[in-house]
Amino acid sequence: MHAAQLDAYRTALKTTMSGREIEASVLTKAALMLKNCQENWDSENGNAKLEEALKFNQLIWSIFQGELTKADNPLPNKLKEDILSLAVFIDKRIFDVMAYPSPEKLTVIININLSIAAGLQGR
Repeated sequence: MHAAQLDAYRTALKTTMSGREIEASVLTKAALMLKNCQENWDSENGNAKLEEALKFNQLIWSIFQGELTKADNPLPNKLKEDILSLAVFIDKRIFDVMAYPSPEKLTVIININLSIAAGLQGR
């Protein structure tokens, strides 16, 4: 597929997806990026890919944190608190992996991302 066609497809996909579907898709993408890093830990460009995957995950969870703290967020307070607690945990784990890289440390982030994505998709 050519770049212009791919961009058109992505735009169309985004306009037809619900917010929950987009969130699930992004979390799944983030988990797969981390899984790829984990499986190819010693590859030539592994450090760059790890940095990219960690930053992408950090961005997603930062957006979640921002959305959850908005006064007009309709989620129940307990659910918001639970997701914010997960976000803090994810942040700490990302910083830990950045400081002391280890492929097994990625597993918990991958599992959380995939579990949340599955919940958003109703699975």
